[in-house]
Amino acid sequence: MNTTNYAAYIDHTLLKADATKDQVVTLCEEAKQYSFASVCVNPTWVETAAEILKGSDVKVCTVIGFPLGASTSEVKAFETTDAIQKGAQEIDMVINIGALKSGDDGQVRQDIEAVVEAAKGKAIVKVIIETSLLTDNEKRKACELSVAAGADFVKTSTGFSTGGATAEDVKLMRGVVGPEMGVKASGGVRSFEDMKQMIDAGATRIGASSGVQIMNGLKSDSDY
Repeated sequence: MNTTNYAAYIDHTLLKADATKDQVVTLCEEAKQYSFASVCVNPTWVETAAEILKGSDVKVCTVIGFPLGASTSEVKAFETTDAIQKGAQEIDMVINIGALKSGDDGQVRQDIEAVVEAAKGKAIVKVIIETSLLTDNEKRKACELSVAAGADFVKTSTGFSTGGATAEDVKLMRGVVGPEMGVKASGGVRSFEDMKQMIDAGATRIGASSGVQIMNGLKSDSDY
C-alpha cells in the first residue's frame, strides 16, 4: 500500500476553539493537495470548507455535541440538520457519556438514533464513544448501541478528554462491530507509525490534525 492509499484514511482535522478562517482555508487546501478523505471542522466552519472543497473528492466532516456529548438529543439532531444544510457530508457525534455510565442504554441508543435519523440519506454518522472515560465493558456496550442505532462508524475519541486512541481500543471496537462497520481512531495519532498501528488494529479512518506531517514521515506534538 503506497502513501496515496494511506492519505485516503485521514480526516484532516482542526477543532481548536481559536482556529481562524485562514487556518481553515489552509486545512482545506492541504486536504485537496494530499487527497485526504475529509476535513473535520467545527460547525461554524462547515460553509467555508464546503465552498473551498466544492468539486473535489474531499468530504466535509463536522462534530456534533462536541466535545462533551452532554447536549440533548433534540439539540444534536438540530445541529446535524443545520450542518448538513450548510454542506456537511460526514457527522461525528459524541454519545451521551453520562447516560452510558449510568447504565441507561435506552437513552444512549435514542441519542444516537436522533442523529442517524437527521442524517439519513444525506451524511454518514460516526459515533464518538470517548474510550478514555469508559471501562472495556462500557466500550463494548457503546459499540453495540451504535450498531443497533444504525450508525456508520464508531470512533475512539474527541481528542479533548483524558486520552486518545489506542490500538487496543481499536481492536476491541473492531471485534464488537464486525468487519463491515467503520472504525475511526482519533486523538494522539501523530506519526505514520501511529497511523499504521491503528490501521493494523482495524481502523478504517484516522482523525488527525497532523495529516501533512504524517504523510511526510514527520512526528507531530499535536494532541489531536
